[in-house]
Amino acid sequence: MEIIPLRYPINGLATLSLDKPLSLAIGHFDGVHRGHQNVIRQAVAEAKKAGMHSAVLTFDPHPKDVLGQGEQYYRCLTPLDAKMELFAELGVDLAFVMHFDKQFAAVPPGRFVDEVLRKLRAEKVVVGFDFNFGHRGAGDTEALKRLGEPDIDVHIVEPLYENGIKVSSTYIREALEQGDLALAERLLGRPYEVAGTVVHGDGRGRTIGFPTANLQYGAPYVPPRLGVYAITLWVGGQAYSGVLNHGIKPTFNEQNVQPVMEAHLFDFGRDIYGERIRVQFRSFIRPERKFGSVDELIKQIEADSLQARKAAEHYTL
Repeated sequence: MEIIPLRYPINGLATLSLDKPLSLAIGHFDGVHRGHQNVIRQAVAEAKKAGMHSAVLTFDPHPKDVLGQGEQYYRCLTPLDAKMELFAELGVDLAFVMHFDKQFAAVPPGRFVDEVLRKLRAEKVVVGFDFNFGHRGAGDTEALKRLGEPDIDVHIVEPLYENGIKVSSTYIREALEQGDLALAERLLGRPYEVAGTVVHGDGRGRTIGFPTANLQYGAPYVPPRLGVYAITLWVGGQAYSGVLNHGIKPTFNEQNVQPVMEAHLFDFGRDIYGERIRVQFRSFIRPERKFGSVDELIKQIEADSLQARKAAEHYTL
């Protein structure tokens, strides 16, 4: 898959390999959840039928973050590099990443169609049912159909529901806040994961017999609920089961400490400081709590580890 950064106004398209028209899925696609996947898969299917390039047009950073419509959008379910990997897995040929700024936000719907979609040779466009575009979101799916006539064929993908609720990034964020990893995994179509680098912590885990890999985020992810989790950790192309604490370690710290993620891996003994890792959250074991002594904490970690090992028997790596 070729990744092509764009800025508005679009210039220099002659340097791109747009030798064929596009079947283009449009959206921010944070999470690339099952609803998003339906939109992208339809664009890929339409491209195959019509002999076009399959493509995605996404935006970075999040439009609502740029427009100050919610601090929550600073944190993401899937940072840009993870989205690109997921697009490629879905069979996309070209990924256009439009830099979203206030200049682009001010573009009226008609100019968006003329100066972005037609410039990209998008002859088929696939969007979700609630898609809005243009200045202040003035354009909707009906406007897209009208403005696209006669040369852009617009396909609208209906919503997907889970438990009677529309599958959405907001629904996934709520599931993570509650520690409902099973629901988040059903909505995403895969385990929720974060990635980053292993850094030195306070070294306390090793002194009590449970050495940990301390994760430093590589992006501002949506954090799951504070607590203890069964996880799969990927490093160097290999997967390992383990148990992870996401929290402030209240047995040792005061309440004003920034939460951290510490993973204890089973049957693992090598040094991975400085290495890049991916952590997949598999199940929520318990909330974080303060213990009366280190011995109490050790007993609880042993119980947590046993529960995480049992959980690992029921999922595939």
